[in-house]
Amino acid sequence: MADDCDTVVIGSGFGGAVAACRLTQRGDKVVVLERGRRWQTDAFPRGPGDDWIYDINRPERANGWIDMRVFPDIAVVQGAGVGGGSLIYANVFVPAQAAAFADGWPPEITLAELQPHYATTGAMLDVAELPDGQLTGRHRLMRDAAAATGNADRLRKLPLAVRFDPAWSYDLPDPHAHHHSSPFVNRHGKAQGTCVHCGDCDLGCPVGARNTLDLNYLAVAEAGGADIRPLHMVVGIEPEGRRYRVYFDRVDQGRRARDSIVAGRVVLAAGSLNSTELLLRCRDVLGTLPDLSPRLGQGWCANGDFLTLATYGDRSVGPTRGPTITTAVDFLDGSDGGHRYFVEDGGFPDVVSNALREMLGRNTVTKRFFRLYERALGALAGGRPLDGVMPWFGQGADASNGVMRIERDLLDPDGWSLDLEWDPAPSSGVVNALIDRHRQFTRATGGRIIEPLIWRIFDYLITPHPLGGCGMGTDRTTGVVDHAGEVFGYPRLHVLDGSIVPRALGLNPSRTIAALAERNVALMQ
Repeated sequence: MADDCDTVVIGSGFGGAVAACRLTQRGDKVVVLERGRRWQTDAFPRGPGDDWIYDINRPERANGWIDMRVFPDIAVVQGAGVGGGSLIYANVFVPAQAAAFADGWPPEITLAELQPHYATTGAMLDVAELPDGQLTGRHRLMRDAAAATGNADRLRKLPLAVRFDPAWSYDLPDPHAHHHSSPFVNRHGKAQGTCVHCGDCDLGCPVGARNTLDLNYLAVAEAGGADIRPLHMVVGIEPEGRRYRVYFDRVDQGRRARDSIVAGRVVLAAGSLNSTELLLRCRDVLGTLPDLSPRLGQGWCANGDFLTLATYGDRSVGPTRGPTITTAVDFLDGSDGGHRYFVEDGGFPDVVSNALREMLGRNTVTKRFFRLYERALGALAGGRPLDGVMPWFGQGADASNGVMRIERDLLDPDGWSLDLEWDPAPSSGVVNALIDRHRQFTRATGGRIIEPLIWRIFDYLITPHPLGGCGMGTDRTTGVVDHAGEVFGYPRLHVLDGSIVPRALGLNPSRTIAALAERNVALMQ
């Protein structure tokens, strides 16, 4: 049965969590509809038989940890669960730089305007830098690469949403054992622990050292009375007088049941792809929001994400230990031929290798393949296929030229599916500049680069940082929402997530999304 509330928030990531928290504090009756589960520390997926995949078309069958959408030109990785993208991101919570706001935004949005909100979000997520006594092998390699290429002044530690214990050290016996984590209760009443550099950040921290949104913003929202409903997948929005009816499928025990809720305000915060897709369906399929801007679905970008592997035969890199990302070498000033990008150290969980070994070892053919793979990688890395691997990572200010549409699809359960077209050519300059910098850093530190063939041959990218689709503008001819995130033509319908960011930031976007949400919620009437 339909019920009423003041505000429905769709999604619980960096925009939705902020909205739920602040609107609840203002006295709103808030309901949060989250398509994914509420994940507990002991339920994080680890092995090949666990619940990894969220199926956007059949969530009643698969509602796991990661939603990966594969399109002809690009693939997008998204989190699914209470806490949204904070569940799978690499903890980097860094503000954007002034150059990111130089063009493409409404005039009200500037770095100065967002500065107080950056400060608020940093305090809420208790950001901290990696302690000097806990530098990882990857961090030291980044430092050496920057120095060897004359870029030492560009090296910077990154603010991380991680709780560190200054007393922890790699010199401890069995340093990554969970008993070295110091338990505590945070100021929001949630149990956590301190980081032991186990390397499992992207798969869920087993000791609770990551300050994910369910431990702060959403905790405050629930303590104030917000009703967070996991496994509620929104399928439509329809005006009903001065209010909105939100339709959703409730997933329970392998089945979907259609229901709805009525609210005076709707905050759409389901992420770049999902928020845009929902509005496209409402305009072009359901016809419930026919006056949405013709800009809907345009201006999408991948934020220039790229990963290049390198191997070292005489150096311990340790990609499976420590926070996934800790530091960056900053070229966002455009000094490299006008290309703006951000080089970061990367990492990956040890369980990825273990799961792959188990999966491929189930029969003779795949077992032989994996052994050959290990030998080949080991030969490149001096016999240490994992310890000697450096995942050079980074983002860049790529072109915001992607276009999303809803198209007929006979294979989709309801006959329609999202299509994303992204021409890589306008972004090739910054992507190649980032790869060339990876190559330069590798050579300067005695490593051996593994050419990223997925880009060199196919011009294909995989991004965890999609932006755009419901971009900000000054009117409906230039954007889908105004500078405060309110949808043109539909009062009290707001979008507060990465979809409203009208151009690439060139670095990790989560803090900017949260800061925009803090600002825009404060402007809501």
